[in-house]
This record gives sequence, C-alpha cells and structure tokens, in this order.
Amino acid sequence: MATGTRSRSPARGSSDNEEKSAFGWGTGTLALAAVAGAAVGLAANFGRKLAVQGMAAQAGDWDEVLHAEHEMVLALFDQMAATTDEQARTRAHLFGKIKAALAKHAMEEENVIYPALREANNAHDADALNGEHGYVKTFLYELENMDPASPDWLAKIRTFRALLEEHIRMEEDEVFPVLKAALDEAGNARLGAAMLKEGMSLA
Repeated sequence: MATGTRSRSPARGSSDNEEKSAFGWGTGTLALAAVAGAAVGLAANFGRKLAVQGMAAQAGDWDEVLHAEHEMVLALFDQMAATTDEQARTRAHLFGKIKAALAKHAMEEENVIYPALREANNAHDADALNGEHGYVKTFLYELENMDPASPDWLAKIRTFRALLEEHIRMEEDEVFPVLKAALDEAGNARLGAAMLKEGMSLA
C-alpha cells in the first residue's frame, strides 16, 4: 500500500514566495512598517525645523531675525566664558551649539543677504563680510582641534568673540540698514522669505 505525502496548498490569499519573519510578519508588512517609520521620522525632523525657523520668524524682518541670531550666539559665548578648565565637557557641548548656530547663520547670509548686497551695487561690503566668514571658519577649525580643558581655550574663545562682535557691528550698524532702505516693502519681504528658506535646510 503506497503512502504518499500530500503537499499542502498555500493558504488562500498568501503567496508561495512570501517570506515570514521570526515574528510572523510578511515582507510586505515589514516594508510598510519601514515606510511608516521613515515618514514619522521625516515629519518629526520637519516639525523641528519649522519650530526653529518659527522662533526666528517671530523676531520680525530679515535684519531683526539676523540680530536675534547674533544675540543668541553671543549669549553662548558668554556661557563659554563662564566655564573653567575642569568643565571640558560643558565647553565641548557649548562649542557644538556655537558651531551649528554659526553654520546656519553663515548659509543665510552667504547665500541670500550678501548676493542681495551685490545686486544693490554694494559688492565691496558683501566681499568684505564674506571674507570675514572665512576667519570665522578658521577659528572654528582651530577650536575643533584644541583640547577644551586647555588654558588656551578661553583665550582663543575671547579672541574669536571679539572678531565676531566687530563683524556684527559692521553688519547691523552700517551695511544692513542701507540694504533694507534700498529695498521696498515687497523686496524686504522676499529677502526675508528666501533667508528663512535657506535657514530651514540647516535648522
């Protein structure tokens, strides 16, 4: 008497090729979960960017937004100046915040404000301010390669802050008011919108 083994037919609605995970999920379910997870992550990141830019936008016109960012960075420098050589971790944390804030700020100015200065026939100031950003990046590079516990750290921070203060003074007292006055209300609004959009990419 022949005993044959019956092959089980696949359950209705399932595929022979569908693989099951150890948790009993099909690859389709896993793919959907991955897509959903990615969507949630993107939404959270976008929400964070909107919150950062929203706080900046509350400051007002483009020059007022830049002024608020200047004040925020200088406040971080003040916190750094209050540290001791034993607070290397705090210094490193504050330096990370300063570096991120300056990167976003520089992109806004270099990609929007300084080109607008050139369009307004003020290439001289645009080039001078852009050149000073090169010194800012040099300071960031040097501090990145220094030990935050070193006694030389705060001396370098103080020199860096002094350079930034002069750069900020030139922008806020001399250059930006002239540019703002040269543009009509619509032009200033377009400049502000373009600047906030640029900042969104690094917020």
